[in-house]
Amino acid sequence: MKNKLFILALAALMCLFLVACSAGKSGAEFTVGICQLAQHEALDAATKGFRDALTEALGERVRFDEQNASGEAANCSSIINGFLSEKVDLILANATSPLQAAASATKDVPILGTSITDYASALDLDDFTGTVGGNVSGTSDLAPLKDQAAMVKEWFPGAKTVGLLFCSSESNSRFQVDVMQGELEQLGYACRLFAFTDTNDVASVTQAACDSSDVIYIPTDNTAANHAETIANVVMPARVPVIAGEAGLCRGCGVATLSISYYDLGFATGQMAAKILTGEKSISEMPVQYAPQVTKLFSPVNCEALGLTPPEGYEPMD
Repeated sequence: MKNKLFILALAALMCLFLVACSAGKSGAEFTVGICQLAQHEALDAATKGFRDALTEALGERVRFDEQNASGEAANCSSIINGFLSEKVDLILANATSPLQAAASATKDVPILGTSITDYASALDLDDFTGTVGGNVSGTSDLAPLKDQAAMVKEWFPGAKTVGLLFCSSESNSRFQVDVMQGELEQLGYACRLFAFTDTNDVASVTQAACDSSDVIYIPTDNTAANHAETIANVVMPARVPVIAGEAGLCRGCGVATLSISYYDLGFATGQMAAKILTGEKSISEMPVQYAPQVTKLFSPVNCEALGLTPPEGYEPMD
C-alpha cells in the first residue's frame, strides 16, 4: 500500500514537472537588472519609460532590480557583477558608464543601453554602422548637433566666443563637443574648450568659461546635469547664457535647448527588451534607435533673469 501511494505521488509530481516544462519561458518570471549612473531628471525619466513599457508588455512576468551608482562610474562594475550573480535575464544600462561596465562584464546576457549619445565612442567601435551586434543594443539620446549649433546663431548672432563646457571623463560628452566645435566654427564662432575632471572642479572650470566666453554650450553630460545648480550659481551672476544639450540641464542653468523626451526614449528601450525576452527578436540584429522627435524649448525663469527674449518657434519649459 505504501509503495502504491509513493508511486502515485511520484507520478503526480512528474506530471506537474512536465506541465511546467511545456509552459516554457512563456510562463516564467523574467528578472531585469537596471543600472542607472545617477539620479537626475533625464536618467530618471528614461528608467521610468523603460519600466512602463516592459510592464505594459509583460505585466507581472517581469521583476526589476533597480540600482543607482550615485554618479560614481566605479560603482557600476559592482552593480553589474551583482546582476550576473543574480542571473538576470537582461540588463538595462542607463548612461555610458553602466553600458561600458556591462559590456566588459558579459558577452552572454543581453544588454540594452539608453541615454547613450554615441555607441561608437562609448564602446570604442571602429566600424559601427548602426548595429552594435553581439549582446548589445539600445537607444541613443543624440539630438542633431548641427541644429543645436544653429540655435546659438538664432539666440546670439552677435556673440564672438562660445565656451564648450563638459566633463573630460565622459566619452560621449567629448564626442558632442568635438562635433559642436566644428559646427560652430563653420558659423563663424571662436570656440574654447573647458573640461572639468570630476565634481570637485565644476565651479572653478565654469568660472573660467564665463571669464572667456560670450555664450556657453553644455552637451548632454551626466556630471553637469548632477551639478546644474552649481553651474547656475556661477553663470547667472556672471550673466553668461547657456545653451544646453537636454531639458533637465537647461531647466537648471540654461536658457534654451533642443530636447528629446527621455521618457519616450526609455519606453522605446523597454519595447526592445520585451521583444528580446520573449524571443521575438535577437539583440544581435537590433539596430540602435534614436529619439523620434526633438523640440525647441526655452526656460522662462532663466531668460527673464538674463533679460532675454526667445526667438520664434521655441516652447516654454514647464
